[in-house]
Formats: sequence, structure tokens, C-alpha cells
Amino acid sequence: MRAAKILYKGEEAGIITQHDDASFTFRYHDEWLADASKPGICITMPKTKQEYYSKYLFPYFFNIIPEGANRKAICTDLRMDEDDYFGILLVTGKHDTIGAVKVVKI
Repeated sequence: MRAAKILYKGEEAGIITQHDDASFTFRYHDEWLADASKPGICITMPKTKQEYYSKYLFPYFFNIIPEGANRKAICTDLRMDEDDYFGILLVTGKHDTIGAVKVVKI
């Protein structure tokens, strides 16, 4: 099992977890969910429920990892499998994302 904190504008909004069966959950923290001034982290995971489940890495998170030659260079340099999307997200998500969301490995 691997997990990461999801930060929105520097505040911890929730946690994404990859389970041993390779499925994923994203869970909003109670405080984030209860605060009406806090937005959902993306349009596909609004604050309408506390926990989301997927057999695959959620599209929002998949779309913030590097692509093409950048992904290949990172994986070569770090000796990572190019198909380990969550691993790549854990390595790059803390510093190299566009927008308000950051991913910090736990």
C-alpha cells in the first residue's frame, strides 16, 4: 500500500491511497468536507461524497504526471517502471504540477 497527502493551495484536503490490489481511493478529510468555503480538488471528485474509489489511477491524477520524453527521462533517471503511474506521481507531484494541487508522499 502506498499513500500521499493531497494539498490544495498548501492545505491538506485529503489522502490518495493505492491498495495492495492496485485499486485507488481518494478520501477528503472531515474538516475539508465540512468547510463550505473549501472547494473540491477537481470537477470529477466534487465534495458530494467523502471517499472515491477506482480500479485505476483517477484521471485527474493521471493527467498531472509528465508525459512522453519527460516521463521517460524521469523513469530512466530514477530507474522506475514507466507504467508505475502512481510512483511517478509520488516523485513528481510535490513540486512539478500545474495548478493548486500538490501530491506529497506519506
